[in-house]
Amino acid sequence: MSLWLSVRASHLLPSGCVVFVLRAQRRLLPTNHRAPGSFLLSYWCRSRSPAMTTHVKALTSPYPGSKVDRWPVPQEKVSWSEDWPEYQPVEYTAPSVLAQPAWADPPQSNEGFSPQYNALDGQVQRTSFEGTYKVMDGSPRNPSGRTGVIGRGLLGRWGPNHAADPIITRWKRDAAGEKVMHPESGKPLLQFVAIQRKDCGQWAIPGGMVDPGELVTATLRREFCEEALNSLESTGEEKDTEQRIQSLFSQQHLAVYRGYVDDPRNTDNAWMETQAVNYHDETGHILDKLTLQAGDDAGKVQWVDMSSSCSLYANHAQFIQIVAEKRGAHW
Repeated sequence: MSLWLSVRASHLLPSGCVVFVLRAQRRLLPTNHRAPGSFLLSYWCRSRSPAMTTHVKALTSPYPGSKVDRWPVPQEKVSWSEDWPEYQPVEYTAPSVLAQPAWADPPQSNEGFSPQYNALDGQVQRTSFEGTYKVMDGSPRNPSGRTGVIGRGLLGRWGPNHAADPIITRWKRDAAGEKVMHPESGKPLLQFVAIQRKDCGQWAIPGGMVDPGELVTATLRREFCEEALNSLESTGEEKDTEQRIQSLFSQQHLAVYRGYVDDPRNTDNAWMETQAVNYHDETGHILDKLTLQAGDDAGKVQWVDMSSSCSLYANHAQFIQIVAEKRGAHW
């Protein structure tokens, strides 16, 4: 007799934690079997880290994908608590956002557009993991401070733009199948799946935006399949691959981080927040037979050894470090 938990709903709390509503079922199943849609949950709510929220990449110029230079913001003036009457941020919203695709809000001047900030607005999640953010003159204000740009830049939503980052890991092994140890630290080497972003050429975790009304668990799986396995071109013949993916995402996992991200796309009125979750294949039996293939948004995809020399997009290096430390791997 086994007890299985399946997610029925999830609710975001102002504290930044997520409450999952679970359905419990007792089933007579083999110990290596899990019902579709169910998983074992390892929950760890990490406290807010200054390294995650300090503006560094959110101050870089020019703004990504443009020739727009930010208003220069020194570190001592990032905080809104610092009085700075001379501050004149540059206004910029990318043409791709102004075209009003399905994933983007309309301009605030549009008649009938009345977003409910700090709340679940229909199916659009406008609450922040950082708590209640201020709305000044009708515009949400970045809770981590100034960026030198107002408007939305490349981001679709006014206020928080929610993403999910699946960190897929395995142990690096030699030809005999034994774990490879780092010669200096003596700790085993952990590998993760990384993609090379087409927009900037940087290596990153294969994540993406949470669709309106979508469970984060679904986003994590979808983004990994689309960006690292190119599931958009699957033919339906990869039944074995589907079974392996189901096995990977149905097992116990590690909630690494939930909160604000120092992202180069951030503006004073729109910013990135993410949930990073680690799915680990302890034996390698699941992932070793999966063929990595870059999707539409990725230039390349490959296994990368975790180490302090990893240079990654946005806050992704900090996420990787957390995983390495929690797994007892080399960093």
